[in-house]
Amino acid sequence: MTLAITRRTMLGGSAALSLMGPGPARAAFDPSPFFSGKAQDHGFTYNRSNVAAIDPVWQRQLVEHEHREAPGTIIVDTQNHFLYVTFENNTALRYGVGVGLEGFKWFGRATVARKAIWPGWTPPPEMLKRRPDLPRHMAGGPDNPLGPRALYLYRDGTDLGYRLHGTLEPWTIGTDASSGCVRLLPEDVMDLYQRTPVGTAVLVLKHIR
Repeated sequence: MTLAITRRTMLGGSAALSLMGPGPARAAFDPSPFFSGKAQDHGFTYNRSNVAAIDPVWQRQLVEHEHREAPGTIIVDTQNHFLYVTFENNTALRYGVGVGLEGFKWFGRATVARKAIWPGWTPPPEMLKRRPDLPRHMAGGPDNPLGPRALYLYRDGTDLGYRLHGTLEPWTIGTDASSGCVRLLPEDVMDLYQRTPVGTAVLVLKHIR
């Protein structure tokens, strides 16, 4: 039976496997409805996302989107959990995303300075203080929390420490769940990777409630 998951349901389950820390739902939460078989990519086998288990609003789609940015700019709307790749005539390709928890939100302009396929992950010092159980470094692969692709955000030649990357937790799309990075479904971040050359401008909108 197909299980449609709404944003409210995902908010309840997002703590289950989150890197932010253990949550009360860990023992009860069943992630299996969010996956549909296996897929191959660059020598790795990973869990394919079950799009039918995710609210259609978070699924990749072409939309009308009024903006003043040059075509090709990435706009991240952290309040509404959308990432847009802008086109001409106020249209855009929209992806559902997970964004930073309260206290981890950021905004402003950046540039995609590098990209990686199945990137390795080194937790920042502040995360290791919160989660000393995490590895100091993790090689790229299907168990890596960055997923199959990562786009690295820089400003004035300095690594901001924030990434646009995949996720092992598709139920967190449409929620505030990360340490500030923007997470997409594995299939979506692979699509975004192909569309995004190094040097692409990124605008992260201010998260206002």
